[in-house]
This record gives sequence, structure tokens and C-alpha cells, in this order.
Amino acid sequence: MKTIKVALIGNPNVGKTSILNHLVGANLKIGNWAGVTVEKKEGKTFFQDYEVYFIDLPGVYTLEEVVSEDEKVTLDFLLSGDYDVILNVIETPRIERDLYLTCQLLDLGKPMVLALNMIDEAQKIGISIDVERLAELLKVRVVKTVGRTGEGVKEILPAVVEAYEKQTIPFQISYPSELEEKVKAFRESTGENLSKFETLRLLEGEVPELIRIIKEKRLSFTRGVVNEVVKRKLLPKESLTETLDRFLLHPFFGFLSFVFIMYLFFKTSFDFSKPIIDWIDGFLQEFLAPLCAQVLEDLGVSEFLRSFIANAVFGGVGVVLSFLPLIAVMYFFLTLLETSGYLPRVSFLMDRFTHKIGLHGQSVIPLILGLGCNVPAILATRTFQETKDKLLVIAMVPFISCPARLVVFSFFAFVFFQNPVAVILGLYFLGIIFSVLTGVLLRKTLLKKELSHFVMDLPPYRMPAWRTVFNITKVYIKDFLYRAGTVIFGVSVLVWLLLNLPIGEKNIENTYAAKLGKALSYVLSPVGLGDWRISTSLVSGFLAREAILSNLGVIVSEEKEDGLEKIDPKEKAKEEFFKLGEALKQSFTSLFSFFPASFSVEEEEGSLKEKIKGLMNFKQALSLLVFVLIYNSCAATVITMAREGNVKFALGFLVYSFVLAWVLAFLAFRLV
Repeated sequence: MKTIKVALIGNPNVGKTSILNHLVGANLKIGNWAGVTVEKKEGKTFFQDYEVYFIDLPGVYTLEEVVSEDEKVTLDFLLSGDYDVILNVIETPRIERDLYLTCQLLDLGKPMVLALNMIDEAQKIGISIDVERLAELLKVRVVKTVGRTGEGVKEILPAVVEAYEKQTIPFQISYPSELEEKVKAFRESTGENLSKFETLRLLEGEVPELIRIIKEKRLSFTRGVVNEVVKRKLLPKESLTETLDRFLLHPFFGFLSFVFIMYLFFKTSFDFSKPIIDWIDGFLQEFLAPLCAQVLEDLGVSEFLRSFIANAVFGGVGVVLSFLPLIAVMYFFLTLLETSGYLPRVSFLMDRFTHKIGLHGQSVIPLILGLGCNVPAILATRTFQETKDKLLVIAMVPFISCPARLVVFSFFAFVFFQNPVAVILGLYFLGIIFSVLTGVLLRKTLLKKELSHFVMDLPPYRMPAWRTVFNITKVYIKDFLYRAGTVIFGVSVLVWLLLNLPIGEKNIENTYAAKLGKALSYVLSPVGLGDWRISTSLVSGFLAREAILSNLGVIVSEEKEDGLEKIDPKEKAKEEFFKLGEALKQSFTSLFSFFPASFSVEEEEGSLKEKIKGLMNFKQALSLLVFVLIYNSCAATVITMAREGNVKFALGFLVYSFVLAWVLAFLAFRLV
């Protein structure tokens, strides 16, 4: 079977991903381009005797002035020639803008297919395209599509095969005769088989004044094609996008709308996922882990190995899976906001505020996501065009408090303080303050650069295609599990080993984790956290903040679990089935409540409260809370920082956040 490699290219927000999703379905994959953190979407399908392989290149407006990582990736791939056909996707309502990129693609001299996407939206606003004439002028196959519904998308495949088999070269723009002579002479002098586009780029480097001549010719050609094939009806009626933007981009009402939408976003994400998260945790720890332990015991497996499989393996998987419901729901709504056209407007709306710390409005989205989970917040920086801006926001995200921290905040605030709600809110605001201060500090030192001007083309509002939204969400979930899950699991196993070695040791004070905690106590003593029991709990707290409470509870009780509770598999399975039903009921019921149930603080077990209360005073508790707030949120965050930025940057931030946390905890302990 022959393979056809298709380069999928177009301006940002023209619907390339929707078209790719309809073409390849479940074969869609998302990753990173080799050597860079720019997102890569690709997939394959089969048609006739061909395996058609699609590579979705990052959206760009032009190939002439390459600035961002996205543009560099796209240009490098196109110049590499490692593809057979170009599929150029055009947003039909804005055909004049998009055809300027098409002019540059024509000069590459590769077989090409043109997809006029969103043809339905063009018709609604009175735009009609003479498809036959456009195909004749450009010497390419032209297909009309509606990426949202998939209408016309399947016609792309026969068009691609035809372009590949006939090897039809698109129309070549005729530049002024003097320039054409230069192109011919340059090709002959080098002896290389360069495309006209590559030759023109090299000539521009030698003779900069040619840039203006080439641009003017491409612009005039674009206008000529538009005048020839586009017909417009006069429609004085205001479009839906203009009507909505009049309100949603208003300086006052637009901001209120943004706050309300974000409130619903997080409220729904937290409340819907929390019961399912609790059920997953209970299912693993109260059913699968004991069941596995019983089976292994019956098989005569040693106690140490049973404990490892039941606690470390299921515990590690539980940590990973506990992320899943929240991440799935957040990615679903995030994709929904993005494909509807609202998310780019958030960046536009917040641009003037973020300028004060040297960033553009695009940085707001990851910081907001940080309130839900720092991991997807860092992943959201993939869309940034400049590396320094991306690293800056990645360094700001870990200071934004997530629900895992809220669990710890709530427990200690209600145990040690008279006004716990004020303490919790104060911690949230303190995190935001140091997030901003870190951004300002990095912008003036290591990541110093001129302010990136925020210019973007706002797409029209659209009704998202549910199939596309679900498929993209599914791909992101698989990608998250593959990228972060295995590493988080490995770290959880390491923590368990520290708490259970040497083998057979029953006294937790003699384990390797306790020894590590005692070693850390020398560093943490000045901030009031020198007790080895506290410092040991902070070790496991690096894996997941909630683990601070559970491990501290085990330590202060001066006992280790002798084994997992015996269960009746049939009765327990039945019980878990009903619990799942109750969890799903709570999840869907929460959608009809305006108040966020996931932020309601539950009273903790009295015995644990009393034991921990006897372990420290309120000054130590405040120091602990400040330390937990400022020190890098968790292992998953560090791992994601390393993958999305680089290892050196992640480790550097780890040291920075530890030192900053130590200093602030010291001040809180000594001055309060």
C-alpha cells in the first residue's frame, strides 16, 4: 500500500483540526514536534489503495516573516519537502485574508488542494464563491467544506489522491520580469532544484528591497483572484458575532461576563468531578487493593510484596486516576470555549491588565486553569508563540492554589485558627501576589525582553461540533496519561518504598522516609517545622498535597497498618456499584446548584484533629500553610514543567520556590 503525506496548513482558527478530526477519527494523535514544545496533531486514514497521512501544521498568517516557534516549525517542515500534497484550509468568510498565505504556498510548487471551509457561514453573510473559476485560476482542486459538521470533508480524499497521481503543479505567480530573471539566474548558479519560494527567500536576504516588490505582487494577485471569484450581497443586518461582541467585549459588562463564565467553568468542573474522584479513590483503596491483597495472600506471596502491589501499585494508579475526572471535564469545557470562539476573546479582554507585568492577554488562560489544577494550566501554555513568555507563565502557575492545597488549608485553618475562612482566602491571595511578583522578577532578569504586542484575529462565534469536542478531549486525556501518568506512578512507588524500607521494619521512625525527614528537620527547624514527623509528611506531600494529612495521621498515631481489611468480594462489588450510582447522581445534581459544593469544608475526624493539634501550635501551623502554598505544588507539576519547558528550568524553579517558601515561612513563624 502506497503512502501519501499531506501537509495541512492554514491561518489560525480556520478549522483545520475539525477537518482533520473528521478525516482520521480515532487515529488522531497529539504530541510535540521534535526538539520543541509546539503542539503536533497528526493522523492517518485509508482511501482506495493509499494510506493517507495528515500532518496538521501550526496555524500561521504568513511564511514571510518568521518570529514565533509555531511559524518556524511550519516553515521548516514546508521547506523540508517531506510531504507529497499541500491541503490549504481557508476560512471562506475571510477568503481575502487567507489567500495571501495561499499565494506563498503556490510558489512552493507542490501539488495542492484547497479546502474552502465554513462555506455555510459565508453563505449566511451573503458571500458566494465561484469554485470552478478559483480552481481554474490557481490550477488546484477546490473542495467546499463545513468542518463543524463534516459536510464535504470526505471529498478531500479523492482530491488529494488526484493531485498526488497527476502531480499537478499549481499556478506560479509571475513577478516583474527583472525579478524572474534573477530567480532563473540564481537557480542556474547554484545548480540546486529549489522552489520559487525558497529562491525568493534567498534573494531577499541578499537584496532586502525585493521584499516590498514581492509582497506587493502577492497582495495584488490576491485582490485580483478575490475580485474574480467572490460575489457579495449587501446585508445591512448586524451579525450574531457583532451583537455578542458588543456585550462580551465591553470594558465593564465584558469583564463581568468573563467572571461569571469562569465561575460556572470551575464550579461545574469541580462539582461534577469531585464525587467521581472520591468514588475512584474508594474503589481502588477499599475494593481492588484489599481484593488483590487477599488473592496474593492465598497464593502465598510475601507480606512485603503484597503490601507493595496493594498499596504502592494501587496507590500510584489512584494518584494518577484521581486527576482524570477533573482534567477530562476541564478539557471538555476548555475545548468547548475554544471552538465556540469565546476563549480568544478572554485574551483580548484581559490584555490591558497583563501588560502591567510584561505579558499579553493570552497568559490569563493558564493562570485561571491553575485554580483547578496546575498540570493542565502548564499544558495550556503550548499555544504561546514566544518561548520566554511561555516559561514566564509556567513559573507563575505553581503559586496559584489548586483544590489539593485547599484540602490542607481547610484542615489546618479549622483546627488552629479562629477565622478559618479569612485564613484560606488570605493564602489564595498571597499565592496570586507572589505569582505576579515572580513574573515581574523574571521579566526584569532571566526572561528579559520587550513586551509582546497582542494582535489577533478574533474568529466568529460558532456552535461547536460535539463529536469534535469529545474526540479532542479524549486525545488530550490519553496524552496526559501517557506523558505524566507513568512518571507520577513511579514517584508514588518511590515514596512508598521510603516509608517501608528496610524490609520488615515496623517502627516508622526507623524507615528511610523518617531518616530523610530527620535530615530535612535541620533545614526546617528555623521555620518551626523541625519535628521529624512534620518534615516526613512534607516528603510525601510533594507527591500530592493531600498526602500530608494522611501520612501525618499515620505518623502521629505511631502505628503502621498491619494489613488490609478482609472483604467479601461479591458484597463489596455490589456496594461499590451503588456508590458509583450515588456518585454519578451527585455529579449531575450538582449541575443544577449555583453554590459550589466542592468548596464546602467538611469537619475532619476528631481523633486526628486532636493528635495533630498536640503536635504543633498555631504559629507552626501558619508556617506550614505558607510553606505548602509557596513551595512547588507537587511532583506532577515539576514533571510537567520539565516536559513543557526544560529540565534545567524546572529544577531551577524547584530551588527558587523552596528558598522563597522557607523565607516566608520563617517570617510567618518568627513575626506573627
